[in-house]
Amino acid sequence: MDIYASALPPAVDIGTGCYLLVIAVLSIVGNLLVIIMAVTKSSKMKPPELLCVNLAVTDLGASVTMYPLAMAAAWSHHWIGGDATCVLYGLAGFFFGVASIMNLTLLAVVRFIVSLNLQSPNEKISWRTVKIMCVWIWLYGLIWALFPILGWGRYGPEPFGLSCSLAWAQMKHEGFSFVLTMFSLNLVAPSIVICGCYFGIAINLYVTYKKTMNNANHVPNIIKLHRRLLIIAVLITVGFIGCWSPYGMVSLWSVLQDSSSISPKVSLLPCMFAKSSTVYNPLIYYIFSQNFKAEVRKLWRRWLGTGIPDGTRVSSIYMANSEAKTREMTQTLQEMESSAVILG
Repeated sequence: MDIYASALPPAVDIGTGCYLLVIAVLSIVGNLLVIIMAVTKSSKMKPPELLCVNLAVTDLGASVTMYPLAMAAAWSHHWIGGDATCVLYGLAGFFFGVASIMNLTLLAVVRFIVSLNLQSPNEKISWRTVKIMCVWIWLYGLIWALFPILGWGRYGPEPFGLSCSLAWAQMKHEGFSFVLTMFSLNLVAPSIVICGCYFGIAINLYVTYKKTMNNANHVPNIIKLHRRLLIIAVLITVGFIGCWSPYGMVSLWSVLQDSSSISPKVSLLPCMFAKSSTVYNPLIYYIFSQNFKAEVRKLWRRWLGTGIPDGTRVSSIYMANSEAKTREMTQTLQEMESSAVILG
């Protein structure tokens, strides 16, 4: 039996390839825009914003290294390259997936630290600290991705034959400790930390509002901005965990029960849903961030050669103001926005 032959009808293979093509284009374009926005505003970036850029890099890396090969396999009705490319594909998927969830976890922790004193103009997170976090994220993901190659766990083809990942069905006994540890440290624990941090942010936001509610001209703007940043962060996290949860449940079922009870078509759906996780972040930025949306439109006009109409201004909380009171508010808002890229 050819384990790399498609177990799906040809029409489903073609449809899967087209779906992956759309996901790849949207993901590459969207995450490139986030990175471009960060580069153009690099002089104004605050240290925690690097985590958002790092998240875009992980999504872009997954899109570039994985989706083209999966599309070619779908349209060929057979996995291309055999064991070597299967292992590399599975390693890349596991590596970028672990890096993304750790990135979201540290981003939630940083947001919580920033929210501890919303009105403080002092930096709470240094550039050195954030750079260490980013290096740790990549090293942590790489270590977990190498474990199956070193003998703890293993990579293999998916049941439908057009993709590779961790060989869940083959780890019922020899790799069960790997599965249990991996789910505990890379899904359950990060989810608990993320939920705890965002719940703490909501509490801090409420307490800050109650303490300073007499300052009607100052507090509502801060609360509104921080609430918007919190909504964006929660949506990004929910999008990632929501996309990967069905795949995780099907994978656990393959380990704990008989994997043959899941048909190839059923196993395909959560896998394809998980791959869409790389698209949501820039889409959420575009919907909820006026600054990001305005910068994207500005770039689009520039690329089309139409220029920017007179009178059009991109709002930014970093723009200077001559009045001392407005400068004070701007300084506070800078601290509030220190954990997102070009959001406002």
